[in-house]
Amino acid sequence: MIELFYVFFLIGLFTIGGGYAMISLIQSEVVSRGWITLQEFHDLLVISESTPGPIAINTATFVGNLMYSIPGALVATFACILPSFIIILLIASIFNKFLENKIINAILNGIKAVVVGLILATALSFLYSIIFINTNPIDIDYIAIIIFGVTIFIAFIFKTVKKKTLSPYMILIITGLLGVLLYYIKSIL
Repeated sequence: MIELFYVFFLIGLFTIGGGYAMISLIQSEVVSRGWITLQEFHDLLVISESTPGPIAINTATFVGNLMYSIPGALVATFACILPSFIIILLIASIFNKFLENKIINAILNGIKAVVVGLILATALSFLYSIIFINTNPIDIDYIAIIIFGVTIFIAFIFKTVKKKTLSPYMILIITGLLGVLLYYIKSIL
């Protein structure tokens, strides 16, 4: 359990940019250590996204729970949030001076690009694993591609044609129903 704490403490300490930026590092650490398989990680990620709360904290909680039940969930969750808590306490005490420092501002601006890259890498990795069943480029899940395309199309149409953003809840409901319908049809054929 000490290794679980150590890994999630480091993940919490060295990832900047929120939960989505942490996902690729969590995946790398837990899969490479053999704690869970890549497929199990992707399943946990889906569950983490669909449950309330930050995705990285939920993922840490679920990984800890898989490994050591409730004590593992508590340790992984605590380890993941502890670095942020400590850093925010330190920053709060010198907040005004911190923001006036040109070097700190330059570092934060550079980190923004890294965060976008980490989030994009996570999204592309997840998209690849959804489209290519069992990571085999021959077995393509065309239904996942259709749902992905419909989601992008709906968001794009409302943003460009209607000049307003459709609620993410509505997009989830529409594409969720589409997924249920298409996968049901596939199962009976």
